Amino acid sequence: MALDSLVVRCIVDELNKKILGGKIDKIHQPENDEVSLNIRNNKENFKLILSSSASNPRIYLANNYKKENPINAPMFCMLLRKYIQGGVITNISQIDFERIIKISVESFDELKEKTTKNIIIEIMGRHSNIILTHEKDNKIIDSIKRIPLSVSRVRQILPSQTYVLPPSQNKLNPLNNISFIDFQNQIKSFNGSLEKSIYSKFLGISPLVSKEILSRANINPNLNTDEIEFNDFNNLYDSFSNVFELINKNTYSPCMIIDENIDKLIDFSCIDLSLFKNLKNIKNESISKILEDFYTTKDIKERINQRSTDLRKSISIKLDRLYNKLKKQEEELKESENADIYKIKGELITSYIYMIEKGMEKVNLINFYDENQEELEIKLNKNLTPSENAQKYFKKYNKMKTAKKEIKSQIEISLEEINYLENIILSIENCENIDELLDIKEELIKVGYTRGSIKNKKENKSNTKPLEFLSSDGFKILVGKNNKQNDNLTLKIASNDDIWLHTKNIPGSHVIIKTEGKDIPENTIYEGAMLAGFFSKSKMSSQVPVDYTKKKNVKKPSGSKPGMVIYNTNSTIYVTPNEELVTKLKVK
Repeated sequence: MALDSLVVRCIVDELNKKILGGKIDKIHQPENDEVSLNIRNNKENFKLILSSSASNPRIYLANNYKKENPINAPMFCMLLRKYIQGGVITNISQIDFERIIKISVESFDELKEKTTKNIIIEIMGRHSNIILTHEKDNKIIDSIKRIPLSVSRVRQILPSQTYVLPPSQNKLNPLNNISFIDFQNQIKSFNGSLEKSIYSKFLGISPLVSKEILSRANINPNLNTDEIEFNDFNNLYDSFSNVFELINKNTYSPCMIIDENIDKLIDFSCIDLSLFKNLKNIKNESISKILEDFYTTKDIKERINQRSTDLRKSISIKLDRLYNKLKKQEEELKESENADIYKIKGELITSYIYMIEKGMEKVNLINFYDENQEELEIKLNKNLTPSENAQKYFKKYNKMKTAKKEIKSQIEISLEEINYLENIILSIENCENIDELLDIKEELIKVGYTRGSIKNKKENKSNTKPLEFLSSDGFKILVGKNNKQNDNLTLKIASNDDIWLHTKNIPGSHVIIKTEGKDIPENTIYEGAMLAGFFSKSKMSSQVPVDYTKKKNVKKPSGSKPGMVIYNTNSTIYVTPNEELVTKLKVK
């Protein structure tokens, strides 16, 4: 799952065809590590996205880009506007078959003279960057990520410094005509698997392309380099040469692989991927379209993960404290269960008071409450009289008896709070967009778990909706993704005769089966229960207990936290969550 040098070359080819000679109209920076350029060329509008995200670095022409821009533009965005807004793109190239793209922009400077600036996009995982330089002297104007000496001793990216390329990897460039002998020597010089040898010895090749080359040659990728026979070497060389012959001719086949059973994007490339012949292969003439489709969902998940880091950390700390508190409460409860022993000790001291004198530290008395009439050792305070020692034990008995009720009450409160916060963690994991994360944050502000301000009611109208599924019998099934949706689903959307489902004593989503006045088949009940299990903390478990009942049996106690309900007259079914069935039932 890598945007390798082959894909970069394909992108450069597409950009040259579509935006070379275009004028940069607008520049925005919706994320700390992402820039969008509005470009007008040949009476068409294009939106070029440059991202230096550590997880999903990329560059592509977007068709469906809906990120909001900040009210105040970041400094790097302002700098780009100053130097290249209104400029014309004069050159787009890939540097040395590396994952580096250079876009040259010609514009007027403050003295109304034409100058050229270069936007350099380095796609290198966590080291990815977007850098603006002067063409004339190659000096860095600034970058979206500044790299000082304290971060890297090898290569600094700072204003006024000369831009230098990343250190060479000392690999052969596969676009050069590599002879069979050179190819063979490179492979044989590597100690390890054939798959790893190809991407380790040749520039710009990802593990995916390496596997594809071996697949086309019908060779086991796990085979060691010293185990390959001469005929296999010929086949491997032919497969390798054929791939890069097409790349040299700028002949591409952008595609994306999907596992339809779980509706999951597996990988993408700019060459045909025969490797995944059993999976769905979606092709498109535009590599940008492939990249946009592939990265949109991944990027949203990544942004949600970034923005929820502090929230999840805060909740995790609270949960750890609650679990420790619960452990102590359970220990106190266990101790209070033995309260009767203090009463017995007090009564034995009273009964045998004539045998006890002040100054004694302990006494052994026959316990007439015990069936075997065994002796019981009772510790005494030598500074107290026998009567005072007895009263001390009676007082402790009464205190622990009263505490037992209070501790039970406190344990219930702790368990309720733990369940609520576990539900919040699950809700964050279920988030599919930023609005849903904002719903969770606002809820936590309302209940006092975190600080912050809540938008007014008009601005607070969320468009987030529960997930929708269709059972194999044709019944609509709705699943809440957070407490706000759960409450809305159970208390407003569901009618009294609808079926309500939830994992038994396990944090999870509210699930509603819409009956429409009909009897619900057992298979639909099972599918609804399976969805409840899948969207719960026990997603990866087997035989998950799920309670179900009519919605009219579900009530929300007054003053309870969001998403918290009580119910009765329920049945229980045990299910094992199945991702393939979830995908099959989901309404697309």
